[in-house]
Amino acid sequence: MPPYKTALVLGLASSGEAAARLLLAEGTPVFVMDRKDSEILRQRAAALQALGAEVRLGTVPPPGGDFEIAIVSPGIPVASDTVKAVMARGIPVIPELELGWSRSNCRVLAIGGSNGKSTLVKLCAEALAQAGRQVAIAGNYGPPVSAVVSEHRPSCRRQDLDWLVLEVSSFQLETVQAFRPDVGVLLNVTPNHLDRHGDFQTYRQMKARLFARMTPADTGVTDLNILPEIKALAGSPNHWITAGVDPATGADPATGISPAADFVYRSGAIHNSRLRERIELRGTMFDNEIMGLTAAMAAAALSACGVEGRYLTAAARAFQPLPHRLQDVGTVRGIRFVDDSKATNLAALMAALRMTPRPIRLIAGGLPKHESYEPARKLLAEKVATVYLIGQAAESMAEAWRGAAPCVMGETLEQAVAQAWREARPGDTILLSPACASFDQFRSFEERGECFIRAIRALS
Repeated sequence: MPPYKTALVLGLASSGEAAARLLLAEGTPVFVMDRKDSEILRQRAAALQALGAEVRLGTVPPPGGDFEIAIVSPGIPVASDTVKAVMARGIPVIPELELGWSRSNCRVLAIGGSNGKSTLVKLCAEALAQAGRQVAIAGNYGPPVSAVVSEHRPSCRRQDLDWLVLEVSSFQLETVQAFRPDVGVLLNVTPNHLDRHGDFQTYRQMKARLFARMTPADTGVTDLNILPEIKALAGSPNHWITAGVDPATGADPATGISPAADFVYRSGAIHNSRLRERIELRGTMFDNEIMGLTAAMAAAALSACGVEGRYLTAAARAFQPLPHRLQDVGTVRGIRFVDDSKATNLAALMAALRMTPRPIRLIAGGLPKHESYEPARKLLAEKVATVYLIGQAAESMAEAWRGAAPCVMGETLEQAVAQAWREARPGDTILLSPACASFDQFRSFEERGECFIRAIRALS
């Protein structure tokens, strides 16, 4: 794609900075704006200004001028006054994801979903690497796409990439226009980010945009149970491969029971009905009905990438879990601690409860996402001794879970850890799985997880 004549970059977070740098390297005049003003933004602004960009911080209305394209950061909603003002002037708006993708010279595997997509991205990328492919991770997990594409441009001495594996969020998909991965994977769709998208149907539509521009030469991968709805929303003619879990494993319906799928997790292995292939998972973290679905999705995606199942087995055996995703952070006096700070919605919390042995002392709460907490009642009653609630969602969670499990109201995460520790007995698990965003008390889910770990160390 030829360089743009002029470009407006909305937002100076890491994705906005990467987009501006890529555009400047192409010789495009760039104007960057951000409504916020902070020390780190000023440092980024100074670096971009040294490269020739014009930058404005702490401003609300977009600047005048005839821009050929506007690149929007995922943190800026399409419904914001800034984006609407730009669109009203007839300026095309695309996400940084699409800018980077449009400059890539390799095949792209894009992975979306409500929960577990970072783990799936890592597993697929590591299996591709096991198969000898040159691969890089980017997007919602990893560096911005534009940064990775810039690093691997043909002018660089580094070997060209075979595959770019992207984690794609609903925020990034809001404004995609031409984005078209060679292989697209939608792991699952459960209520999430309703505070931004308004309702579940709109959220599903955003997720389906992953496939909207695909052609018959491309491949879409999803759970057989949601395939009809996703196909209807996407309206694309691509080839489809499905994945699922055999109900004989005792899986809950929410985990994707679909024994007729092309790739099915069953009894310690993925079974490929197309090639009568068995992909072993025994002894790995994927040998259960929750993570087995993730592995089945990986097997389906890798088959579309031309990679044999034995490389998935090798990757699964060597896999190191990502931090703050059901991370076992130690046992003190017979009491186990598990950090699942990445669980920012109810579906993730429920998955954590299914995978954690009882009795559980659950720490939950944070910034709500406008979803109902009622569906967790049955699991709470079965597995949780006490719930310790913090953050803005604490009262609504307590109301939704009254009678299912005892709920203790608190203020800080440190206080919740200390009280759970006082009341726990050997054999208990203290599980941080908030089912909420972190931004009421923390800057990120990572900071929340680190706070949990520090609190544990203070106890021991």
